Amino acid sequence: MQFRTSGKYDLVICDIDGCLSPESHAPINISGLSKIADHNRLAIQNRDRPVVTLCSGRPIGFVECLCRLIQNTLIPCIGENGVWLWRPADNSFQCDPAITDEHLEFVHEARKLLRSLFQASDVVQQPGKSASVALYHPDTAYLRSIVPTIAEEFQKRNWPIRVSMTWLYINCDLGHVNKGTAIARLLSETGIAAERTAGIGDTMGDRFIAECVSWFGCPANSEAEIQKAAAFVSPHEEVEGVLDILDHLVH
Repeated sequence: MQFRTSGKYDLVICDIDGCLSPESHAPINISGLSKIADHNRLAIQNRDRPVVTLCSGRPIGFVECLCRLIQNTLIPCIGENGVWLWRPADNSFQCDPAITDEHLEFVHEARKLLRSLFQASDVVQQPGKSASVALYHPDTAYLRSIVPTIAEEFQKRNWPIRVSMTWLYINCDLGHVNKGTAIARLLSETGIAAERTAGIGDTMGDRFIAECVSWFGCPANSEAEIQKAAAFVSPHEEVEGVLDILDHLVH
């Protein structure tokens, strides 16, 4: 696949939670997503602006749904913090080939350990993930308080699992897999040069996007630390901020 536009950028790699939708259970701004969809239809039809694709920690089924909603029919999207690519052009899925059966066994054992440690405290494992674990609890302060314990337990067992916190979740991901490794796979597959890519994110988990693209922007609701990596921070939040960033890139 070779995709080239007449603009400065061919591709925008955008996070979902905190960018195109709330990380909470609040409704998604459908009007805003519709405008992203209009942008993508024109990008693919006229090749005069960058296509928006997705790069998220969410399970790949959720990412696929959002990718279809925003009318990206061409460029692969990334789910589960780099574990999966979904290709909208042919409806195919690819797990990172660097994930072995041994790695999957580490994740399986981690699931069992986390259940034994925290299920009684009503910590829930997010459904739909295959090579990572995401934990949720309605008391975010409590969730943050157990991050050091989880990291220590993994370290004691020499499990190669990275532990990080988003706004509302704890992510436990294989150490050698992240959004950046998936972006490298995506760019290799599409032939799009890194210097013709832009990225959008809102938390430090999106530093992997920022490190792989030539231009990076944030909506207003982003963490102060990730804003340091941004060339532009929109005064608008979430999807309205993303639309503002796209306007900034195109015009």
